[in-house]
Amino acid sequence: MSIIHSASHFKSARDAAKPLHRVEEVRAAAEDFRKTMLANPKVKFYKTFELIRIPYPTKYGYLNAYALPTPYMHICNKLFVIQFDSEEGIKTLLVSPSDWENQRDTPYFYHMLEDMGVLSKPVEKMIVRASDTVLSAIAKLGLAPEDVDYITYDHLHTQNLTRWLGGNGQAAIFPNAKLLVMREEWESTQALLPWQNQWYCPGGIDGIDDSRIEILDGDVFLGDGSVALMHTKGHTEGNHSIVAHTDQGLLVTSENGVSMDAYAPQHSNIKGLAKYAELTDAEVVMNGNTLEYGIDQYLSMIQEKTVAGPYPKDERFFNMALSSESAGYYLFPGTAPTVRMGELEFGTFTPKTTKAKKGGGLWRKLIS
Repeated sequence: MSIIHSASHFKSARDAAKPLHRVEEVRAAAEDFRKTMLANPKVKFYKTFELIRIPYPTKYGYLNAYALPTPYMHICNKLFVIQFDSEEGIKTLLVSPSDWENQRDTPYFYHMLEDMGVLSKPVEKMIVRASDTVLSAIAKLGLAPEDVDYITYDHLHTQNLTRWLGGNGQAAIFPNAKLLVMREEWESTQALLPWQNQWYCPGGIDGIDDSRIEILDGDVFLGDGSVALMHTKGHTEGNHSIVAHTDQGLLVTSENGVSMDAYAPQHSNIKGLAKYAELTDAEVVMNGNTLEYGIDQYLSMIQEKTVAGPYPKDERFFNMALSSESAGYYLFPGTAPTVRMGELEFGTFTPKTTKAKKGGGLWRKLIS
């Protein structure tokens, strides 16, 4: 029995020679995919945890559109815990489990603080806001590390996987989990160009056994089809988006955009975005720190928002549950999003073992 099933909705959607024709082909395929997903079961459980807020350049977050001099915005890295049904029973997937305590060597962020010299420590204290860790978050649920079946990230910028999957001689904290990753992302991460490597954590995948990696060659459904991974090339070559069918409809997770405003810029209150949309007819504003495939990223964002559908609380926007969602901050004026998804929880969590009881010895050992 396989938990992973291929999906063919987008197979030829980007084949047209003319970019605008590709837009409409992608949109049509996304509408069809949305119908399929909405006919599938809902996930058993879905919950987000805010992990950490970090500064991120506005010139990247709202590429070519942001019109204020504020150099940074806050982006909020989140963990998503999803449980879905399958022929093998309920499976637990962690989306974006960022081991942020061990990712500080990512060159871009390392140099950003180093350039501040003696001010780096007080500045970091002011602009970095840690809320939780992956291990603390899953402990609150009563989720034991050995009961995590899969982990995945929309892409591998900044990620250090060695603690989770075992690398560099250390035992895996998630001993039974496999990484779900697009082939292009995994191969790229092992041989980065100089301008790519500024955004990847050095040694972040070193020593991880191949048996812990589940390579994907395109779009897939997981288990009963309540979760899907769509290859959304653009931000990175192997970028993918996570789609979950929940009580709030289809929630799509990605970092192709950094806010819900980025997917509906014509309705944004952030200075510059609506004007940019008006002047250019752009449907989205890209997160452009690497721009590995700019045209594809534009197409991918249209694909994502079409699959997501309207945001129930404000239907001008789309149901995007972003992995690094922008959040307002008093030191970064003019960056607060018009609407924000915030924290989400649906369904009932199902524990597999009794080892993850809150306050148990296992958790004291791992979290300490």
